Amino acid sequence: MRRWRFAVLVSGAIAISYLDRQTLPVAVHAIGNDIPLSNEQFSSLQSAFLLSYALMYAGGGKLTDVLGTRRGFTLIMLFWSLACASHAAAISFGMLIASRFLLGAGEGGGFPAATRVVAEWFPTSERATAMGIINAGTALGAIAAPPLIAVILSFLGWRWIFLITGAIGLVWTVSWVFSYSTPELDRSLQFDQAAESMSREPQHPPVTLRWIDLLRIRESWGLVSAKFLSDAAWYFYLFWLPKYLYDARGFDIKGVGTFAWIPPAAAGLGCLLGGWFSSYLVRRQFAVGTARKVALGVSAAVMPCIVLVPHVAVSWAIALFSVAYFGQQSWSTLVMVLPTDLFPHSVVGSVAGLVGFGGAIGGIVFGQLVGYLLDRGFGYGLVFPLAGSLHVIAFLVILLAIPVFQPKDVIRKLSQATA
Repeated sequence: MRRWRFAVLVSGAIAISYLDRQTLPVAVHAIGNDIPLSNEQFSSLQSAFLLSYALMYAGGGKLTDVLGTRRGFTLIMLFWSLACASHAAAISFGMLIASRFLLGAGEGGGFPAATRVVAEWFPTSERATAMGIINAGTALGAIAAPPLIAVILSFLGWRWIFLITGAIGLVWTVSWVFSYSTPELDRSLQFDQAAESMSREPQHPPVTLRWIDLLRIRESWGLVSAKFLSDAAWYFYLFWLPKYLYDARGFDIKGVGTFAWIPPAAAGLGCLLGGWFSSYLVRRQFAVGTARKVALGVSAAVMPCIVLVPHVAVSWAIALFSVAYFGQQSWSTLVMVLPTDLFPHSVVGSVAGLVGFGGAIGGIVFGQLVGYLLDRGFGYGLVFPLAGSLHVIAFLVILLAIPVFQPKDVIRKLSQATA
């Protein structure tokens, strides 16, 4: 049972990360009264976050592989909490973009560390469920952000938003330091993992690997490319939903606080049900690869519904966003568990870091394109069809890059890459 408590604890960290990253999008109108922002400047703020996030997603994976999960996650969380609080001191666009860059640098290490927790504590049959619980933190943070920020703005001011959310991260860090331990203390789990290791890893995997070694493997490229495409859409939904409601639907902060939490709530269900469904198929004796791909295909299939958003009433638009958020987070849960299925534990953090790097770069590219198109009058009617196609293409990439799940073959390729 201890490993499930750790999954919930890490889910709390992910919730805080999504609360922190939603502070600026939800409070953008209030911030704009002091620091005016165009659509392209708003895109640049998100790109600054995602650029450092991408670099640290890859670097954070290496960091946790070197320092270990407990120490690595502690350092990561301290940094991003202080970076979030630094937004409160911004008096110019330049200071705001610097704080955003620092926040991304800290948060980039969160998911690689979370992936290591899953690899350390959970056998294959439980990993998708555990990752679903952890990934549900994305929804909890995004759900909390609109109403919490609306309340803070009503009584204090936008600078207090960043101070309060930064303090929440520091409180979590104290809890993590005093509660997390490695699985060596759990003998039954050691036995399960040893048996699984004998069946999945007949050779000793390389002790150290360079990123270039990992990128020589087709499975790595497939995961990175799929994440590039799907996260391009996800970061658009995440960062631009509040602004879309402000600009295209005429919402004020009260309206955003009242309704913008609904799609993230659907995302939470997607995290849990996507992971549960895949684990259920594994327990019913489906091959791991088949179970993951069936759940990924179902998740990708619902995403094109987002193209209808600009053409329906606002209540239906919120419903369509909810379906897309559900599908995206079901998809994300499954994509992030794939490295634990395919790669040896010694490189899971590094592989997860590369996958997240690809996703963040996708967010930068598509986010900059969105800002460019909107400032030049093209409108959301073009943007939403582009976003709605990306998960389907990403699923096809996974089918081509990983036609069959063969962890033993991956280990052989890793050995050859370092020979």
